[in-house]
Amino acid sequence: MAEGSKDQAAVVGTTDPEEDSPNMIVYRKIEDIVTRIQDEKAGGVAIRTVKSFLSKIPSVVSGADIVQWLMKNLSIEDPAEAIHLGSLVAAHGYIFPISDHVLTLKDDGTLYRFQSPYFWPSNCWEPENTDYAIYLCKRTMQNKARLELADYEAENLARLQRAFARKWEFIFMQAEAQVKIDRKKDKAERKILDSQERAFWDVHRPVPGCVNTTEMDIRKCRREKNPHRVKKSVYGVPDDGQSQPSPIHISSQPMRKPTKEDVQKEITFLNTQLDRHCMKVSKVADSLMTYTEQFMEYDPFVSATEPSNPWISDDTSFWDLEASSRDPSQQRVKKWGFSLEEALKDPAGRDQFLKFLESEFSSENLRFWLAVQDLKRRPLQDVASRAQEIWQEFLAEGAPSSINLDSHSYERTSQNLKDPGRYSYEDAQEHIFKLMKSDSYARFLRSNIYQDLLLARKKPADTEQGRRTSLEKFTRSVGKSLTGKRLTGLMQSS
Repeated sequence: MAEGSKDQAAVVGTTDPEEDSPNMIVYRKIEDIVTRIQDEKAGGVAIRTVKSFLSKIPSVVSGADIVQWLMKNLSIEDPAEAIHLGSLVAAHGYIFPISDHVLTLKDDGTLYRFQSPYFWPSNCWEPENTDYAIYLCKRTMQNKARLELADYEAENLARLQRAFARKWEFIFMQAEAQVKIDRKKDKAERKILDSQERAFWDVHRPVPGCVNTTEMDIRKCRREKNPHRVKKSVYGVPDDGQSQPSPIHISSQPMRKPTKEDVQKEITFLNTQLDRHCMKVSKVADSLMTYTEQFMEYDPFVSATEPSNPWISDDTSFWDLEASSRDPSQQRVKKWGFSLEEALKDPAGRDQFLKFLESEFSSENLRFWLAVQDLKRRPLQDVASRAQEIWQEFLAEGAPSSINLDSHSYERTSQNLKDPGRYSYEDAQEHIFKLMKSDSYARFLRSNIYQDLLLARKKPADTEQGRRTSLEKFTRSVGKSLTGKRLTGLMQSS
């Protein structure tokens, strides 16, 4: 096992581990425990060869032996705690089950093997996808019964083959060359090295659903002393399209000691990051799904429209129907309730909202908002005069349609009008929009104007038709009652 690891180290070259890695303290503690477990002379676990049905399994220990050693030598009383500690060691790839891709420790007869120091995480491996492709390709050339690819590995191999289509021949040649070298080794040694290599990739490309212990926390990354770290390839093959600078060309100047100003800048930066508004990805996904479900029926490319979508069928009947219709459809009216923005986008919604505001004697807010929108589309030569007209109508002292602005927006707007432009009223428009959104818009949705349109009540023609129908029914019922009375009178007289 030691000779095999030396051979692999000779291929890549000796690289000193980076002591500045944030996880190095954890790695050193785990490695101290693993070294003690393997030391049989100092009371470690006996590494033995187990006889199977037709073969032998070399250099293995049972999970129960590891748990017992942890409880005895680390003063652990609870077996569950010892199993948890052993599972953490296994999750980092220092020990691994020989017949499973899931790196956990079980307190039973499951057989485990120790990882070669060459593959330890303390070597700061960051294997590339080309390395993984060589490994999977090599697995397909070896003993199919013992090294058959799992389903997720076969999917990864197919994905990598598509990604590296142009250099796949080179990857295949690398895998083929390594297989030829492995076949020259002893059978037992080759079996051990194959399992150790598989365990290495189980750590760096874990089974779906398992935790990737090699992912580094962003807060730990900020503590790294060497930001120009060069990625180390397991098989010495650089990744495609990611040319890394040579280590000899990286400046090796010693880092200067941070000054008081540097520390103060770091504190300011971190405080700014803490104050940032953060939202969980789950909440963002939920809001995106809600938005998609809400607007799905209004997207003519997703939901079928009646008549057909003009952008697909070249039939403009849908647009003609929308333009000629005096009353908006119930679907359009329903969309106004999504937000004030949707109501103002629709000309009919804008007119109905203005009608409602006029009934409440507060239409100046919407008229000001519309005037500013119109100002943004005016030709440049008309902007200055139109800006002054808006000021005299809505904001000047004694204006006929005075609006309610806060002092900050008023001062900013008056300052902007010294050099009027299309966006001089931006602050005032935003303030008025927020007022309408928080106050008038909510009342509009509860008003009879909007509710009548939303419920799509019957048109006057339908009402007249209904009245005629009711009159006919009434006449028939009266006629029947009169006929019944006449018959009753005749029977009594007779």
